Amino acid sequence: MDIWLFYWYKVAKSAQGVDVGISARDEEQRKFSKYLAAPKSEFLAIYGRRRVGKTFLIRSFLKNKGVFFALTGKKRASKQEQLVKFVQEFNLIFPESAIQEPIKDWGQALFQLRGACEKVGKDQKIILFFDELQWLASPKSKFLSEMEYAWNQHFAWMDNVLLVVCGSVASWIIHKVIYGRGGLYGRISEEIRLLPFTLSEMEIFLSDHHISLPRRTIVELFMLTGGVAKYLTYVDRGKSPTQIINDTCFRLQGPLYGEFQKIYSSHFDDSERHIRVIRALAQKRRGMRLSEMTDCLGVQRGGTATKVVRDLEEAGFILPLPDFGKKIKEKRYRLTDEYSYFYLQWIEPKRSQISHRSDQDYWNKVVNTPAYYAWAGYTFENICIKHVYEIKRALGLGAVTTAESYFAQDGVEIDLVIDRADNCINICEIKFTNSEFVIDKAYAEQLEKKKRVFQQHTKKAVFLTMITPYGVKRNDYFIQTVDSELTLDALFDQSNRSSQALRSLMMQNA
Repeated sequence: MDIWLFYWYKVAKSAQGVDVGISARDEEQRKFSKYLAAPKSEFLAIYGRRRVGKTFLIRSFLKNKGVFFALTGKKRASKQEQLVKFVQEFNLIFPESAIQEPIKDWGQALFQLRGACEKVGKDQKIILFFDELQWLASPKSKFLSEMEYAWNQHFAWMDNVLLVVCGSVASWIIHKVIYGRGGLYGRISEEIRLLPFTLSEMEIFLSDHHISLPRRTIVELFMLTGGVAKYLTYVDRGKSPTQIINDTCFRLQGPLYGEFQKIYSSHFDDSERHIRVIRALAQKRRGMRLSEMTDCLGVQRGGTATKVVRDLEEAGFILPLPDFGKKIKEKRYRLTDEYSYFYLQWIEPKRSQISHRSDQDYWNKVVNTPAYYAWAGYTFENICIKHVYEIKRALGLGAVTTAESYFAQDGVEIDLVIDRADNCINICEIKFTNSEFVIDKAYAEQLEKKKRVFQQHTKKAVFLTMITPYGVKRNDYFIQTVDSELTLDALFDQSNRSSQALRSLMMQNA
């Protein structure tokens, strides 16, 4: 991003009341501002995988917007331990209503909180933030039922309360709070799923931290971090991607060296089943159907397998992508968590050497090897699938309804199929390279075969789109086979529809 453009970007964000330190989350901040200004009480449910920055965002933006009470649940802590923390936080924020005696249950705790809130002036906003809600609301704690009662009976009728509940176990928040059958059903003003950064958001985040990198380099770092906010804090200014990856992944004290087990055990109680699925998917680049994952888990198809897959999907570790033209409705799931795939491909096989500190420059030796390009090619495909919204906009399809899928039939594989409601289809060929991609005679024949075979499975018009970092060299083979091409700019810029993001090269204009 040009330095002057970035300067005026910060000025504009500041004028809008957006914290430039978390400006990559400006959409969520706008929502917070909307509910802070509301003339009645509001209830927000926020969820997303761990390390994505939920707590940082909420505290950074809301802490100074009124009376801010926050309580964070602790995994495997008893109800009494959680209540002790409640009293400590309560007495810090409401010293005039300080609790002197031990609290026995959540009903009593929330009753005290209601009383303290009623003493706050109506012109002041009260933000009640319950973080890691799934650990506060353990099965025997009765927290959720008491919260339902307190909200419906009291807090909802206070015009100056903003209740925010948050959790990193996405499936729990979705099924227990948002769509639960209890007294909170239909009471939530809005659910906000906080996702990892897109490429463009990651670029903004790094710029906010005074780190200016070429877009190709940002993509390389995305291949490790997946846009997860916490992982991006490990990116040191003035270091190359190779140095950053060596320091964070291939050092015994590197923050991402031992992250794999931690991330799954913190999300799921029975994490070994989830890890088993992730390991299986890491070996199946084109993904697996639910029936295949059931076999992997060694259980009969039903509740257990479905729950494991649902947990992983809702946490954002896997992504469903259907097969084009197949009558079977079952989805094919791909491992799309970049860090997990990186760990299983590169870190885990080297754990012995890392623990003995025998190969601390490992990544320097890996870059530019065939194994590296195989991994990078697959990961770049996943990045493009995640950024299909940006791809559609770059293709001028922002207003067109589409369905995305994968095609593998008759010896032909197509990375991404964009089936359009305007009776056309874009088949996308995705290549990750260090320079301008060159189509030779043999590769042109492969592309022609792909298009010819795919055309046999549809009556729609079929266009071949190339997606590469630096574009495709315009030679005779290119002109004969490619209908349009996209570069990295298309993946970064959510609003850019210019020729820089898309060079549409229809045959009649060649």
